[in-house]
Amino acid sequence: MMVESPVVVDDSADVRLAVAGDRRAFERLYKAHVNRVFSVCTRMCGSRVRGEELTQDVFVRAWEKLPQFRGEAAFSTWIHRVAVNIVLTDRKTEGRKRMRLVEDDAGSDEAPMQRGYVTPAYGDNMDLTNAMAKLPPGARHIFVLHDVQGYKHEEIAEMCGITAGGSKAQLHRARLLLREALTR
Repeated sequence: MMVESPVVVDDSADVRLAVAGDRRAFERLYKAHVNRVFSVCTRMCGSRVRGEELTQDVFVRAWEKLPQFRGEAAFSTWIHRVAVNIVLTDRKTEGRKRMRLVEDDAGSDEAPMQRGYVTPAYGDNMDLTNAMAKLPPGARHIFVLHDVQGYKHEEIAEMCGITAGGSKAQLHRARLLLREALTR
C-alpha cells in the first residue's frame, strides 16, 4: 500500500501580499487552509459548532498576527500552530468558567446531576468521532495531536506545557477510553 505525501503549497507570495494589507491574498490563504484548521479545531474541542467558532477565531488572529510571521516555517505549519494555541487557550478559559460555576454552586443543595452535569453514556453503535468527543478534554487534545495530526510527544509537551511522559500517559488513557467506548 503506497501512501501519498501531502502536496506542499508555496503560500509565500500570498503571505507577502497579505502582510501588505491585500485582503484578497489573505482570502486565498483562508480558502487554502480553512478545512485543515476546521478539522484541527473540531477534533480538539469535540464539537463541530465550537470548531466553526474557533476556526473563525484562528483566522482573525492570523490576520492580526500575520506581520509577525517570519517565514521560518511554512504558512501551513504556522496557521496550524495558531489553531492549536487558540483551542488550548479556549480550553483554559472554559475551564475557568466551569470552576466559577462550580464555586458559585458550592452553596447549592442540589447534587451535581441535578445542576445539569451529565456523565456521558456510550451507545452500542458509537463511531470514533462521537467516542473522541466524549473523551476528557486533556486526553482528547493529546490523542488528536498525536494520533490524528502526527505530532511527537516532545512537540506536544512543548505545545501544551506538559512533560513528554504526561503526553504519553494522556495518550494511553485516551486510547483505553476509546477502546472501551467502541467495544461496548
